[in-house]
Order: sequence, then C-alpha cells, then structure tokens
Amino acid sequence: MADKGQSSSSVNTPADSQDGVAPRMLVSGKTSKVAEIKFSEEEEDLIIRMYNLVGERWSLIAGRIPGRSAEEIEKYWNTRSSTSQ
Repeated sequence: MADKGQSSSSVNTPADSQDGVAPRMLVSGKTSKVAEIKFSEEEEDLIIRMYNLVGERWSLIAGRIPGRSAEEIEKYWNTRSSTSQ
C-alpha cells in the first residue's frame, strides 16, 4: 500500500501513551488548532461545580476527572465561556 506522505508519527493512536497525548487531541497537519474535545455531561457538571469552588485552578479540577489534563479543562472552560456571551 502506498504511503501518502503521512508518517506514522503524525497520527496518534491509543498506543501513543508514552508522550502523554490523549488520542482525542489529534492535531491537524493543516492547522495548529486542536480537534474539538468532547466532555460528558457528568464531566461538564463537575467542572462547573469545581470552578465555582476553586476558580481557575485547572490542575486541581483536572485531578478530579480521570484522563483529563489541566489544559483540556481550561480550553473547554474558555470555549464554553466565549460561546455563552
């Protein structure tokens, strides 16, 4: 099968855990934007409740949600805040 110019390192798979990048954070080769990250309703509720308690302490909030990084939480919050205005 012909390689279409895409190296195996440009696509994250579940086996790529050594670099700490979750598969849901694929970066497009054409843009620098991170693909939209989906959060469950329970995660969204917990983020809102934790934000009301501790504010913008993203690492503290992320510590309560397994598999989520502080950067993902902050990006979600900032996206949510900018679309609700």
